[in-house]
Amino acid sequence: MGEEKGGDKLSRHIKLGNWHVRVPSHPLIRIVLGVFLVIGGMFGFLPILGFWMIPLGLILLSVDLPPVRRWRRRIEVWWGRRRKARRI
Repeated sequence: MGEEKGGDKLSRHIKLGNWHVRVPSHPLIRIVLGVFLVIGGMFGFLPILGFWMIPLGLILLSVDLPPVRRWRRRIEVWWGRRRKARRI
């Protein structure tokens, strides 16, 4: 997650591995979008909606909500340790 200057606005992005994904700059839009993604993911058995929406919504919520950010960070650390252990 980070901020970089792009013109007059601050552009928000999330880093996923080697990818940087831009997210909306207004916190209320990010929170509403994240909540809708999580709720829509709960109906993943329906056409168009999918269970993939739940982690995407949680990642988006982690930009603004510290409890979700801590949860995401723990998973990132666990995943990194797991990958490192498999390389050895």
